[in-house]
Amino acid sequence: DATMPNCEVAYPPVELKNVLGQYLSENGKTQLRIAETEKYAHVTFFFNGGVEAPYEGEDRCVIPSPKVATYDLQPQMSAPEVAAECVKRIESGKYDVVILNFANCDMVGHTGVFDAAVKAVEAVDTAVDQVVTAVLNAGGCAFITADHGNAEKMMNPDGTPFTAHTTNVVPFVAVGCGDVKLREGGCLADIAPTMLPYIGLPVPAEMTGKSIIVE
Repeated sequence: DATMPNCEVAYPPVELKNVLGQYLSENGKTQLRIAETEKYAHVTFFFNGGVEAPYEGEDRCVIPSPKVATYDLQPQMSAPEVAAECVKRIESGKYDVVILNFANCDMVGHTGVFDAAVKAVEAVDTAVDQVVTAVLNAGGCAFITADHGNAEKMMNPDGTPFTAHTTNVVPFVAVGCGDVKLREGGCLADIAPTMLPYIGLPVPAEMTGKSIIVE
Protein backbone atom coordinates (compact mmCIF):
# COMPACT_ATOMS: atom_id res chain seq x y z
CA ASP A 1 0.00 0.00 0.00
CA ALA A 2 1.70 3.18 -1.19
CA THR A 3 0.00 5.19 1.55
CA MET A 4 1.86 3.21 4.23
CA PRO A 5 5.54 3.34 3.15
CA ASN A 6 6.99 2.33 6.52
CA CYS A 7 4.76 -0.66 7.14
CA GLU A 8 6.51 -3.96 6.50
CA VAL A 9 4.51 -7.13 5.87
CA ALA A 10 5.42 -10.61 6.97
CA TYR A 11 4.31 -12.35 3.80
CA PRO A 12 4.27 -11.21 0.18
CA PRO A 13 0.95 -11.28 -1.69
CA VAL A 14 0.11 -14.55 -3.40
CA GLU A 15 -1.08 -14.51 -7.00
CA LEU A 16 -3.58 -17.31 -7.43
CA LYS A 17 -3.52 -19.00 -10.82
CA ASN A 18 -6.32 -20.96 -12.46
CA VAL A 19 -8.99 -20.01 -9.96
CA LEU A 20 -12.33 -21.31 -11.17
CA GLY A 21 -13.45 -18.10 -12.86
CA GLN A 22 -10.18 -17.67 -14.74
CA TYR A 23 -10.12 -21.31 -15.80
CA LEU A 24 -13.69 -21.18 -17.09
CA SER A 25 -12.95 -18.01 -19.03
CA GLU A 26 -9.76 -19.31 -20.60
CA ASN A 27 -11.66 -22.39 -21.76
CA GLY A 28 -14.36 -20.35 -23.47
CA LYS A 29 -17.09 -20.90 -20.88
CA THR A 30 -19.62 -18.25 -19.93
CA GLN A 31 -20.43 -17.54 -16.30
CA LEU A 32 -22.79 -15.47 -14.19
CA ARG A 33 -22.08 -14.17 -10.69
CA ILE A 34 -25.20 -13.08 -8.84
CA ALA A 35 -25.99 -12.02 -5.28
CA GLU A 36 -27.54 -9.21 -3.33
CA THR A 37 -25.38 -6.33 -2.14
CA GLU A 38 -24.29 -7.97 1.12
CA LYS A 39 -22.65 -10.90 -0.70
CA TYR A 40 -21.80 -9.37 -4.07
CA ALA A 41 -18.08 -9.07 -3.27
CA HIS A 42 -18.05 -12.69 -2.18
CA VAL A 43 -19.13 -13.99 -5.61
CA THR A 44 -16.90 -11.57 -7.54
CA PHE A 45 -13.73 -10.10 -5.99
CA PHE A 46 -13.23 -12.76 -3.31
CA PHE A 47 -14.27 -15.65 -5.55
CA ASN A 48 -11.78 -14.49 -8.18
CA GLY A 49 -8.90 -14.59 -5.73
CA GLY A 50 -8.76 -10.87 -5.08
CA VAL A 51 -9.10 -9.81 -8.73
CA GLU A 52 -11.53 -6.93 -9.18
CA ALA A 53 -12.07 -6.99 -12.95
CA PRO A 54 -14.36 -9.68 -14.39
CA TYR A 55 -12.91 -12.29 -16.68
CA GLU A 56 -13.93 -12.49 -20.31
CA GLY A 57 -17.32 -14.18 -20.51
CA GLU A 58 -18.14 -13.33 -16.87
CA ASP A 59 -21.32 -11.35 -16.28
CA ARG A 60 -22.20 -9.89 -12.89
CA CYS A 61 -25.56 -9.05 -11.36
CA VAL A 62 -26.12 -7.34 -8.01
CA ILE A 63 -29.58 -7.04 -6.45
CA PRO A 64 -29.86 -4.26 -3.83
CA SER A 65 -30.12 -5.47 -0.24
CA PRO A 66 -33.02 -4.00 1.75
CA LYS A 67 -32.27 -0.81 3.64
CA VAL A 68 -33.11 -1.81 7.21
CA ALA A 69 -31.26 -1.24 10.47
CA THR A 70 -30.81 -4.98 11.10
CA TYR A 71 -31.84 -7.89 8.92
CA ASP A 72 -34.03 -9.55 11.53
CA LEU A 73 -36.49 -6.81 10.53
CA GLN A 74 -36.62 -8.23 6.98
CA PRO A 75 -35.26 -11.77 7.15
CA GLN A 76 -36.19 -12.64 3.57
CA MET A 77 -33.76 -9.88 2.54
CA SER A 78 -33.60 -9.84 -1.28
CA ALA A 79 -33.65 -13.61 -1.78
CA PRO A 80 -36.91 -13.56 -3.80
CA GLU A 81 -35.52 -10.96 -6.18
CA VAL A 82 -32.15 -12.72 -6.49
CA ALA A 83 -33.90 -16.00 -7.28
CA ALA A 84 -36.24 -14.42 -9.83
CA GLU A 85 -33.37 -12.72 -11.67
CA CYS A 86 -31.26 -15.88 -11.56
CA VAL A 87 -34.10 -17.96 -12.99
CA LYS A 88 -34.49 -15.45 -15.81
CA ARG A 89 -30.77 -15.59 -16.57
CA ILE A 90 -30.73 -19.40 -16.50
CA GLU A 91 -33.69 -19.54 -18.86
CA SER A 92 -31.80 -17.29 -21.29
CA GLY A 93 -29.46 -20.20 -21.99
CA LYS A 94 -26.49 -17.83 -22.04
CA TYR A 95 -24.42 -19.30 -19.23
CA ASP A 96 -22.42 -22.47 -18.75
CA VAL A 97 -21.94 -21.80 -15.02
CA VAL A 98 -23.87 -19.71 -12.49
CA ILE A 99 -22.36 -18.79 -9.11
CA LEU A 100 -25.01 -17.55 -6.67
CA ASN A 101 -24.91 -16.62 -2.99
CA PHE A 102 -27.94 -16.21 -0.74
CA ALA A 103 -27.04 -13.93 2.18
CA ASN A 104 -29.91 -14.64 4.57
CA CYS A 105 -28.67 -17.45 6.80
CA ASP A 106 -25.46 -15.58 7.51
CA MET A 107 -26.68 -12.01 7.84
CA VAL A 108 -29.83 -12.82 9.82
CA GLY A 109 -27.91 -15.34 11.89
CA HIS A 110 -25.62 -12.53 13.02
CA THR A 111 -28.58 -10.77 14.65
CA GLY A 112 -29.08 -13.59 17.14
CA VAL A 113 -32.87 -13.41 16.69
CA PHE A 114 -34.07 -17.02 16.45
CA ASP A 115 -37.51 -16.45 14.92
CA ALA A 116 -36.00 -14.21 12.25
CA ALA A 117 -33.39 -16.86 11.44
CA VAL A 118 -36.16 -19.41 10.92
CA LYS A 119 -37.83 -17.06 8.43
CA ALA A 120 -34.48 -16.49 6.72
CA VAL A 121 -33.93 -20.21 6.26
CA GLU A 122 -37.47 -20.62 4.93
CA ALA A 123 -36.87 -17.82 2.43
CA VAL A 124 -33.68 -19.49 1.23
CA ASP A 125 -35.45 -22.86 0.96
CA THR A 126 -38.03 -21.32 -1.36
CA ALA A 127 -35.43 -19.46 -3.40
CA VAL A 128 -33.15 -22.47 -3.80
CA ASP A 129 -36.10 -24.56 -4.97
CA GLN A 130 -36.88 -21.99 -7.67
CA VAL A 131 -33.30 -21.81 -8.89
CA VAL A 132 -32.72 -25.58 -8.85
CA THR A 133 -35.96 -26.15 -10.74
CA ALA A 134 -34.76 -23.74 -13.43
CA VAL A 135 -31.39 -25.49 -13.60
CA LEU A 136 -33.03 -28.90 -14.03
CA ASN A 137 -35.43 -27.56 -16.64
CA ALA A 138 -32.41 -26.28 -18.55
CA GLY A 139 -30.79 -29.72 -18.43
CA GLY A 140 -28.12 -28.71 -15.94
CA CYS A 141 -27.01 -29.86 -12.53
CA ALA A 142 -26.80 -27.87 -9.30
CA PHE A 143 -24.34 -28.00 -6.43
CA ILE A 144 -25.54 -26.51 -3.14
CA THR A 145 -23.19 -25.74 -0.27
CA ALA A 146 -22.03 -23.11 2.22
CA ASP A 147 -18.61 -21.84 3.27
CA HIS A 148 -19.37 -21.61 6.99
CA GLY A 149 -22.11 -22.11 9.53
CA ASN A 150 -24.12 -19.50 11.42
CA ALA A 151 -27.91 -19.87 11.63
CA GLU A 152 -27.73 -23.46 12.90
CA LYS A 153 -26.49 -22.14 16.26
CA MET A 154 -28.47 -19.20 17.61
CA MET A 155 -28.01 -19.59 21.37
CA ASN A 156 -25.06 -19.81 23.76
CA PRO A 157 -25.17 -22.38 26.60
CA ASP A 158 -26.03 -19.59 29.03
CA GLY A 159 -29.09 -18.61 27.00
CA THR A 160 -27.65 -15.46 25.44
CA PRO A 161 -27.82 -14.95 21.64
CA PHE A 162 -24.98 -16.48 19.61
CA THR A 163 -24.14 -14.16 16.72
CA ALA A 164 -20.85 -15.47 15.30
CA HIS A 165 -19.87 -17.90 12.58
CA THR A 166 -19.45 -21.55 13.50
CA THR A 167 -16.84 -24.10 12.48
CA ASN A 168 -19.38 -26.85 11.86
CA VAL A 169 -19.16 -28.91 8.70
CA VAL A 170 -21.40 -27.64 5.91
CA PRO A 171 -23.69 -29.57 3.58
CA PHE A 172 -22.88 -30.40 -0.03
CA VAL A 173 -25.82 -31.41 -2.21
CA ALA A 174 -25.64 -32.47 -5.86
CA VAL A 175 -28.88 -32.28 -7.85
CA GLY A 176 -29.42 -33.41 -11.43
CA CYS A 177 -26.12 -35.26 -11.66
CA GLY A 178 -27.61 -38.69 -12.14
CA ASP A 179 -27.42 -41.58 -9.70
CA VAL A 180 -24.19 -40.64 -7.96
CA LYS A 181 -22.74 -41.22 -4.53
CA LEU A 182 -20.94 -38.57 -2.50
CA ARG A 183 -17.98 -39.41 -0.32
CA GLU A 184 -17.56 -38.29 3.26
CA GLY A 185 -14.88 -35.91 4.43
CA GLY A 186 -14.83 -33.40 1.60
CA CYS A 187 -13.70 -29.80 1.89
CA LEU A 188 -14.34 -26.54 0.06
CA ALA A 189 -11.31 -27.10 -2.18
CA ASP A 190 -13.04 -30.21 -3.54
CA ILE A 191 -16.04 -28.37 -5.00
CA ALA A 192 -14.51 -26.94 -8.18
CA PRO A 193 -12.91 -30.31 -9.08
CA THR A 194 -16.35 -31.85 -8.57
CA MET A 195 -18.02 -29.34 -10.89
CA LEU A 196 -15.60 -29.27 -13.81
CA PRO A 197 -16.29 -32.71 -15.32
CA TYR A 198 -19.95 -31.73 -15.67
CA ILE A 199 -19.02 -28.95 -18.05
CA GLY A 200 -16.51 -31.05 -19.94
CA LEU A 201 -13.29 -29.66 -18.49
CA PRO A 202 -10.37 -31.47 -16.86
CA VAL A 203 -9.20 -30.41 -13.43
CA PRO A 204 -6.10 -28.17 -13.67
CA ALA A 205 -2.99 -28.99 -11.68
CA GLU A 206 -3.45 -25.93 -9.46
CA MET A 207 -6.68 -27.37 -8.06
CA THR A 208 -5.45 -29.89 -5.53
CA GLY A 209 -8.88 -30.92 -4.27
CA LYS A 210 -10.57 -34.19 -5.19
CA SER A 211 -14.06 -34.77 -6.54
CA ILE A 212 -16.69 -35.39 -3.89
CA ILE A 213 -18.53 -37.68 -6.29
CA VAL A 214 -17.55 -41.32 -5.98
CA GLU A 215 -16.77 -42.86 -9.37
